[in-house]
Amino acid sequence: MPRPDPATAARTIGRVDPAFRALVRRVGPPPRRRAAPVAARFASLTRSVTYQLLATKAAATIHARVVALCEDEVTPERILAAGHDHLRAVGLSHAKAAAMLDLAERTLDGRLALARHGAMSDADVTREVVAARGLGVWSAHMYLMQTLGRPDVWPTGDFGVRHGWSLLHGLDEPVTERALRPLGDPFAGVRSEVAWYCWRAVELERAR
Repeated sequence: MPRPDPATAARTIGRVDPAFRALVRRVGPPPRRRAAPVAARFASLTRSVTYQLLATKAAATIHARVVALCEDEVTPERILAAGHDHLRAVGLSHAKAAAMLDLAERTLDGRLALARHGAMSDADVTREVVAARGLGVWSAHMYLMQTLGRPDVWPTGDFGVRHGWSLLHGLDEPVTERALRPLGDPFAGVRSEVAWYCWRAVELERAR
């Protein structure tokens, strides 16, 4: 799917749902999405493993230690060379250390075909990612949006997206993942940008 021009995406979102118009005017168009180089894709997935179910500050500290352990270059070879015990020593849980090692093995043996992801559909990339230990649909969605630059991902499992949608629409309770899923249908083609605006809504609320 071609990546829409950010200004066009912003206009489309405001036209489809007036609840977004004031926010679009305030923060402007979303950033242009570009796919990361193949060499950066493994590191992106390892970061996702670290950040799962952790507060941002704690996750950032632990991930910085992982990067240092890999001598500033997080590759499958260096993760495997580090081994389970050293990954645990820098703060990863047993499950996350095992997940990183599984991710490295899958990358090296081709089960996780990072170099081919740019030409694969969102659904096929998701199937490969969630087959790895410790990586679920949320991780696949973040990878598609932030690493592959895909424009039409709808991460309804992300609490920030649900919170932002609820703020924009004046809901008393956060919308559920199940309820939010079909609400993205009218935005088909730019759902990644809708999620981006939902995150901005949360940031603005916290800054008040």
